[in-house]
Amino acid sequence: MSTIIVKLDDIALQYSALPILDGVSWEIQAGQKVGLVGANGAGKSTLLRIVAGVLQPDRGAIFRHAELRIGYLAQEPALDPEQTAWEAVLSANTALERLEAEMRCLELQMADPEIYTDATALARVLAAHARAQAAFEEQDGYRYASRCEQALQAVGFEAADYALPVSALSGGQQKMVGLARLLALDCNLLLLDEPDNHLDLAGKRRLERFIQEFPGAVVIVSHDRYLLDETVSRISEIEEHRLKDYVGNYSAYAIEKQLWLLRQQQLYAAQQKEIARIEAAIARFEYWASIVIDERHIRQARHRQKMLERMDKIEKPVLERERMGLELNGWRGSNKVLEIIGLDKVFPTADGGENLVLRGLNLLIWHGERVGLLGENGAGKSVLLRCILGQEMPTQGVIHIGPSVRLGYYAQQHETLDPRRTLIEELWEAKSMSEQAAVSVLRRFLFPYMRVRDRVEQLSGGERSRLQLAKLMLSDANFLLLDEPTNNLDLPSCEVLEQALDEFEGTVLVISHDRYFLNRVVTRIVELDEGALREYAGDYTGYVEKTTPTGAMNSGRK
Repeated sequence: MSTIIVKLDDIALQYSALPILDGVSWEIQAGQKVGLVGANGAGKSTLLRIVAGVLQPDRGAIFRHAELRIGYLAQEPALDPEQTAWEAVLSANTALERLEAEMRCLELQMADPEIYTDATALARVLAAHARAQAAFEEQDGYRYASRCEQALQAVGFEAADYALPVSALSGGQQKMVGLARLLALDCNLLLLDEPDNHLDLAGKRRLERFIQEFPGAVVIVSHDRYLLDETVSRISEIEEHRLKDYVGNYSAYAIEKQLWLLRQQQLYAAQQKEIARIEAAIARFEYWASIVIDERHIRQARHRQKMLERMDKIEKPVLERERMGLELNGWRGSNKVLEIIGLDKVFPTADGGENLVLRGLNLLIWHGERVGLLGENGAGKSVLLRCILGQEMPTQGVIHIGPSVRLGYYAQQHETLDPRRTLIEELWEAKSMSEQAAVSVLRRFLFPYMRVRDRVEQLSGGERSRLQLAKLMLSDANFLLLDEPTNNLDLPSCEVLEQALDEFEGTVLVISHDRYFLNRVVTRIVELDEGALREYAGDYTGYVEKTTPTGAMNSGRK
């Protein structure tokens, strides 16, 4: 059995009298790769913070191994925007920074005539320097810069990128800098809270390899089912404030959970039948005792009542949790939905030059197609969508949209939402309806009645995503342009979206780095690379098989 490095016993925590975790017991063993899943707001980030020691529970005990070195990567890493990527990683080890500063200060004192001419003072400074140097060497300080360089390379940075300021990095790159900081600290337990957010496909593959090859333990919170399939051997799910473990990756967990729910349903039904039999016997004995005063009947009734009280009750399992009520109906419309011919898009640069983002693009999409648009971050995918929507004017070329086509747009950064509006006002912007009807729609998208008058700026990322999907449902569109629609959605909501798109009577063009989603939804891939498009028939797995040398990479999961 592997060494237990973290053990939680009966952990409980609540916010504003609302329980988040209750009675959670959990073990993490050395070298384990664990996926932590659950609905938005279930307490996944809270549990990671408790393990990391950032947050203290209201109740329960925590054991951490004496040699444990925890690295915690939050959803939004706290980085100094003024630092370069190199400085951000180098400054991760504050203890080494202090020791190095102390050694420099002592070395300056040694050069001071008042010190080196005073044997006693010099001896005192030399002794202090020796102690600081010994502590620095004990922490492998002289190899620390080399470790920082290796860490940056491991997460995909090249030497030319080290000088880039943090403020100029994309969200995905900032996540990777945060991960490099943990690597530089030589941690043996990584707690990663949605590390794949904002990463392109190349970044996700790099993250996969990193987790697979990391020698220590990893606990990862992610909504990327493909990533969980490829990296973890155990799933821990938080549901109803408690935690349950499943052996295997995400696909194994999905099957095992359904089987467990069915078994619980059978056990619950059998126990309810037994309880009904005992209660009937109690009622029968009590009735006989009331007609003929007989101590034997009274004792039998009491005995069965005690049997009932001692019985460990099986809770009725919830076979289907409440899910987002998304329905995308669509309609037939034009047969030729979108035709792009010779599209160029050029942006001016600061030095007066030109940046050619899109070059001679040609694309034809027919009714009913599900097309996935892939490409590295910054390749111009969102620019292409904005050109189709008319938000950007092409430098050259033609975009023709069918006459019976109505566009619906899901924006990655939720730009379709006004942060000053209330949730009800956002729905009114999409479709005229009564307040009661708007509230009903919001309830279908899991917004409680008390929140329907909140402003958009008060919503979490997942809540904004659900609100955008509610507006999309009301738009009566038959051509959907979706820019990273699964970002911020929990796993059950991703499954609802996939089912809705499968039943949608219309056409879909989607930008996504969610490989599981792409395998479930799209029937054609177009890849944007260096301003040009390349097309591949089939889903993401087919695309990988056509573009990756044999054996270089796993082909994916259906």
